[in-house]
Amino acid sequence: MSLNQTAAPRLAIPALGGLYDALAPYSYALIRFATGAILVPHGYGKLFQGGVTGLTANLAKMGFEPAAFWAYWVAGLEFFGAIMLAIGLLTRPVALMLFIEMVVIVFGVHLPQGFFWTSRGFEYPLLLGILCLAIFLRGGERLSVDRALGREI
Repeated sequence: MSLNQTAAPRLAIPALGGLYDALAPYSYALIRFATGAILVPHGYGKLFQGGVTGLTANLAKMGFEPAAFWAYWVAGLEFFGAIMLAIGLLTRPVALMLFIEMVVIVFGVHLPQGFFWTSRGFEYPLLLGILCLAIFLRGGERLSVDRALGREI
């Protein structure tokens, strides 16, 4: 067998092969949806439960001015943008903006606390950032509004 050919994996439970084959086409859409859905409550809390005030102060300390503008931008991106990511609308631009946000969060906020999320480390935003980068590279794909509209940026 050449390097370009791959053999089908031998399943530990061959009877599950049909289930895997049937569900595999939906796995990427599930990952895209879950990535967006995880971020929605973060934006909701900032927009509708007063969290934007604390975010404004934190962004000002980090040097992002005008801090209130950036706080509402981030809150809106985490709420409305994450919904768009979940349903696959303007998938690539939204995923890129969320990736950039996660890079700022990893390096500007959580890096000093270390890796593990249990100590407010960068593990969680790093994973979300990598997922957003991968979604940016792949786009909406099947089961997305982008695909239904027949256009993707």
